[in-house]
Amino acid sequence: MKITKAFVATVFFLMALCVIYYFHMRYVRVNVLFYAAIADGLLAALIASFILVSSKYFNFLNGFEKFQLVVIWVFAGYIFAISVPTVIDRSLSFYILEKLQQRGGGIRQDSFEEVFTKEYVKEQHLVDVRLTEQTQSGTVVIENGCVKLTEKGNSLATFSRFFRKNLLPKQRLLMGQYTDALTDPFRMSEQKTSYDCK
Repeated sequence: MKITKAFVATVFFLMALCVIYYFHMRYVRVNVLFYAAIADGLLAALIASFILVSSKYFNFLNGFEKFQLVVIWVFAGYIFAISVPTVIDRSLSFYILEKLQQRGGGIRQDSFEEVFTKEYVKEQHLVDVRLTEQTQSGTVVIENGCVKLTEKGNSLATFSRFFRKNLLPKQRLLMGQYTDALTDPFRMSEQKTSYDCK
């Protein structure tokens, strides 16, 4: 009986999440997709929590069980936010699949660098989207046409470089060969000073 009631409550939460997310994405201005989707998950959990506490139908569940359900819903909202809209929005892998479909199902392998540099950046508004996300997150500021790291951004960059160098695979398969190239992508990078801020 408790499992059935918990299942019914969870189905209500999922329905609320889908409806809230749909209307938010269609009719409300969104600054950062990831944050907006998390807010949708929290709002759906709040609405479902209210129903859970106020409806006599769920009286069979004790307070701790209701609390557990709410925690599960909050995590489910976060998982949804990061695993569905954010992945589809940011994923180069999905872009490749969509681009292949757009081009009739196939693209020459030697043309992919051109596809990425001439089409991907423009079609996905990559620079605009990422700079908007970074400024909204407080990791960079734009002053007089110069994008600068904030203290928060510097801390995150330090953490990500540490993680990349020490906790990403040292033997990762890239086009048929195992390499550690992605643990230090700047290793072979050319330093160009023309775009430095003066």
